[in-house]
Amino acid sequence: MSGLRNNRDYRLLWTGQVVSEAGFSTTMIAFPLVVLAITGSGVQSGLVVGAVAIAQLAAGLPAGAFADRWSRKRIMLGCEAAQAIAAAVLVLALWSDVAGVGLLVVVAVVMGVCRALFEPAEEASLPLLVKPDEVPSAVSLNAARTSAGQLSGTALGGFLFSFGRFVPFVFDVVAHLFAFVSLWFVRLPVRRDGARPPAHLGREIAEGLAWVWRQPRLRVTTFCVVSLNLFFSAYYLVIIVLANGRGMPSGEIGVMAAMLGAGGVLGALAAPVLYRKVSPYLLIAGVFWALTVLTPLAIFVHSGYLMGLLFAGIAFLPPAANTAIGTYQLLNTPDELRGRLGGVLGVTGGLAAAFGPALGGWLVEALPGSAAVLACAGAIAVVTVFTTLNPTLRGLPATSAPLEAGTHQK
Repeated sequence: MSGLRNNRDYRLLWTGQVVSEAGFSTTMIAFPLVVLAITGSGVQSGLVVGAVAIAQLAAGLPAGAFADRWSRKRIMLGCEAAQAIAAAVLVLALWSDVAGVGLLVVVAVVMGVCRALFEPAEEASLPLLVKPDEVPSAVSLNAARTSAGQLSGTALGGFLFSFGRFVPFVFDVVAHLFAFVSLWFVRLPVRRDGARPPAHLGREIAEGLAWVWRQPRLRVTTFCVVSLNLFFSAYYLVIIVLANGRGMPSGEIGVMAAMLGAGGVLGALAAPVLYRKVSPYLLIAGVFWALTVLTPLAIFVHSGYLMGLLFAGIAFLPPAANTAIGTYQLLNTPDELRGRLGGVLGVTGGLAAAFGPALGGWLVEALPGSAAVLACAGAIAVVTVFTTLNPTLRGLPATSAPLEAGTHQK
């Protein structure tokens, strides 16, 4: 990772976004707390938090097309500015005691749309911002950044809320302003064909979807990521319900969640090393096999702290597979289609993240706790067998051809 440490532009982008991620996570914790303080309604709390995810999903495919059509740096700057302004409006409304659920929903929608726009623009820029052999490290560090920002923001949100309803959103304003300034000084390479002129948005989206579908390796790697997200998010909810049913104290359940995040951060930091030492196929298949073995162990664990260690071990593994998959997808997608690839991946990943908890909730209602755990583990085992036997995955190259470098500009 020494090359990335010396890459001024990547450092600026990464630093700004870890702060921005912390601000967003602080807001996501504060949203339901504010709604409960104003209305006392859990349903309306869910409406506000859900508005972020719904807006992000709805904007995902168009956002990918815009990332291929417009200046990616301007998209990212605009997203940070819009989020800072939205949070500032909410701070003023809370300060004046005039904030209502309607305003909170509007702010949530703005944040969801901005995240949908920002992510494919950043991902599409990554292979031009760093050298091809540094892409795996950049992909894994971005994953670590997200986990670290979520961990810190989640802890900070409740703490800041204790000082006042508006205080978490003040931090969010500062976080997005910091990210805006950091991003302003990032020199993104000039795209060889430049930003494309406006065309028919629907055709551009369809073109991106069709291109992804025609690439067997993109199809199968996307399936791996989506299935992993779907079943693991279901498994996570099942374990939380199981722990609660076994009478685990809430403090131990909180430690479990924290250790899950810590395992993800450590796994993301280790992912580039594993990527360099193990072929992509063996890495992806090995991670799925490890999850197949580890996930059923939860039925034998009755201590929250031991469950936290199990969670940390499980969370440590996926970043390595995600690094192998993400690196292949980025380096083998033409620059003019990378934004739309990011949009497709964002929507499919978002759907998996949304349906996973719903699946987990259905499982704990339909099955006893241990049986629900085994159902999730069995689903992961099915995907593991598919991954192991799939000839397309077996053909993943160990390295990717270098891309042409761009010319840096401010």
